[in-house]
Order: sequence, then structure tokens, then C-alpha cells
Amino acid sequence: MLNNKILVVDDEDSVRALLCLVLRREGYEVVEASDGLMALEVAKREAPEVVIMDVRMPRLDGLAAFRTFRQEQVSAAVILMTAFAEVNSAVEAMKLGAFDYVIKPFNLDEIKLLINRAVTSRQLAAEAKLLRQELSSAYGFDKVLTNSPKMKRIYEAAARVAMTPATVLITGESGTGKEVMVNLIHYNSARAGGPLIKVNCSALPETLLESELFGHEKGAFTNAASRRLGRFELADKGTIFLDEIGEMPLSVQVKLLRVLQEHEFERVGGSQTVKTDIRIVAATNRSLPDMVAKGAFREDLYYRLAVVNIHMPSLRERREDIALLARLFLQKYAHEMGREVDDFDSEALALLEAYRWPGNIRELSNVVERAVVMGSGRIIFAEDLPPHIANVTKANDPDEQDGTACWEGKKLRDILKETERTAIARVLRCNGGNRMKTARDLEMSRRALQYKIEEYGLDEE
Repeated sequence: MLNNKILVVDDEDSVRALLCLVLRREGYEVVEASDGLMALEVAKREAPEVVIMDVRMPRLDGLAAFRTFRQEQVSAAVILMTAFAEVNSAVEAMKLGAFDYVIKPFNLDEIKLLINRAVTSRQLAAEAKLLRQELSSAYGFDKVLTNSPKMKRIYEAAARVAMTPATVLITGESGTGKEVMVNLIHYNSARAGGPLIKVNCSALPETLLESELFGHEKGAFTNAASRRLGRFELADKGTIFLDEIGEMPLSVQVKLLRVLQEHEFERVGGSQTVKTDIRIVAATNRSLPDMVAKGAFREDLYYRLAVVNIHMPSLRERREDIALLARLFLQKYAHEMGREVDDFDSEALALLEAYRWPGNIRELSNVVERAVVMGSGRIIFAEDLPPHIANVTKANDPDEQDGTACWEGKKLRDILKETERTAIARVLRCNGGNRMKTARDLEMSRRALQYKIEEYGLDEE
């Protein structure tokens, strides 16, 4: 909790008195000291948010006092007051962590502005720390709920990996919870206090992706009106998550490999080498070994990324969790929508457990949200579920469990068409109608997908 307290340190009584008067009028609680040794005693006792301190003082000067503050772990933001000839010393102090400096004789408005900035900075830092603590608590491995022995083993392994600096590659189908695993790894690591920066490698064209990751210098390309820091710089001391890494162009893969090997890079259009201290976690729903074999992904990069490989199983491989997850989503959406919904009818729950979930957890979440919207009572019934799930038969025939109609007496070409139509419809639905992503998931051109959509009348669904 911030205390709005300022410590003014100066051996000149008149300067100290003026600053105390001005800052009290601004609403701050002000304490004072006449030299560096007294400042250290007052700072330990009063725990001020900001210290404004002269550099030249008897007994212990401002620079020495500042260094002692850091050794004694006094966390206040420090602003140094200095004569013009001592500016270099003040700049050196800023490199060591001082907030800013002001040159004597100073303008009172400048002092008020600096103090306000320092207090605001402290407030933002405190809020960010609290948020990180809340996230770390929310993403504790002990908070993960699962009935699946397979998932329990995966979470146990991930908890061990989280505390190491190892690069992690997370694989699995779309919607299996890869991003949730990234959050778990970051917020249970030694980097939990640093940033978690997320980049979707498929969302940007090659030229923009390179600039987004590595930043660019002013004039590097058209519309580059100023220098821009990339995600690797913004993620310093934290974690960067590269989602859909399989979509990264080969030209960008080369630069990523250097970051993994040397922890350095240059901004687009620049020659200055930038050092970075980050952990890289990547994810993909594609087979990177197959892409390596086809020349679409660098083999050396693959081995650098896959130091630790965590594979997220599909929902149909962890059926023990379907009812558990469905009820969690039910509570979530009922609360968000202000609905009183208690549970699923036994038939509705059996249908959810029988369905194959090609869209995995993401699809289950969407289905439960729809059921909460469509339901009219405190119980979700089979008729509240989407037709493609409500019509799934629970017979022992594996084809029927997939929701596939009986094929007896049908020609092969008709069976293949029916299967193709079902597959395209499901992947489209899982991707929220996004045709570009659907074409990519099905490994077909967008034009071919459009032809199939029109052929099977899927536009009308």
C-alpha cells in the first residue's frame, strides 16, 4: 500500500524548507533530512515512496547515500538534485537505478512534475506486482483440476520444467489448452515477476512479423516514422510465447535461431546489436518433424525449440475430464450471464461424453456457453445442446459414436463425400467460421475450401 510520503534531503535549510512547503501544498506527507546519513535513518523509519536528494552534502553525499539505499534495499524512487558540473555523476546514478535528476537552480513546476511522475510510476509498479501475484496464485499447478491420470502426469512434468530456464515446445491439436499451459509455466517460473508477451505467428505477414518480433529503426521501411521496440525487447527478463510457430517463415526462423543461440539480434533496418534475457515457449498444432522433412521448417531451430516437448492430448483422449470441464464452464457462463443453472441432465451429460470433440476444450466451452443461452431452466437438457451433439447416438458402434450416419448400402464415393462434408463443417465451426484458418488446418487452399463450402451448402448453416 503506497503512503504518499516524500523525503526531502538537502543540507541547505532554505532549499529544504521551500521544497517541503511546496510538496505539502501538493498534498504529500513530507519528511526531511539534512545529510545522507540522516536520510538513510529517516528512509528506514518512514519508508517514503520518493526521495528527492541533493548530490553535494556533508558526511555522506547524495551519490554515496543512493548506493547505500540500494545496498540496504530501500525501495523508494530517488530524484537527485545536482549542479550542472555534476550531471555526469547523476546520469551514472540513473544507470544504477535512480529515477531522474534535476539541475540546480531548478523550477518548482519541474520539481512537482518529477515528483508526480515518480509517485505515479510507483503506483503502477505496485499494481503490476499485485496483478502478477494474483496471476501466479490463479495459475498455480495446485489449482489445476483434472480427473485424467495422463493429464496429472503432464502437469507434474510441467511443474518441474517451469522452474528451469529450458525452452519449451507445446504441441497438440487446436483447442487443447496450449495457451493455458504457457500461463502455468510462466507464472510458476523464476520469471513470474517479468512480462509474458504473446505473439501469434500466423496472424501477421512475413514483413510485419519480423518487425513485430525484433522491432525496427526509424526509416527502416515506409511508414516507419520512429524507432519501435519489438516483442523480444518488451519480454526482457520474462517469457515470450510464440503461438503457431509452424507458420513462421524461414527468413524469420533464421533470426529466431540466433536469439536462441546468442540471446541477441538487430532491429529491422538497424546495425546495433540488442541483448535480451528471455525464455521462449512455442506452440503448434502441426507436426514440425514432418515440416522439417519437407524443408518448411529448419531442423536446427526445431531441436533448439524442443528442448522440452509437452504434448497436450485431445479431449477425446482424456474423456474423464469432459464432465468436469463442462460443469466448470457451466458455472462460469451462468455467473457471467446472471443465470441460475445448476447442472446437466444425465442424458445431456452422456451426449457430451460420447461426442468426439474435434475442436477440443475450446469447442466444449462454446457448446456449454450456447447451452446456457438456449436453456430455460436450472438444468441443461439434451435439446439445449447443438443438433450435431444432441443427435449423437450412444450405441457401441464406433462409427455411430462419431456421429456418423449408418453407411450400409451406400457407395464409397457417397461415404467419402459425407465424411468430407462433416469434417469441413466441424473444423469451420471450431474456428468460428474463419475460412483462412480452416483451410490451413485442413491443409488445403482457401479457394478449394470455398469450392467445397459451396458444393456442400455449408454457407447456409
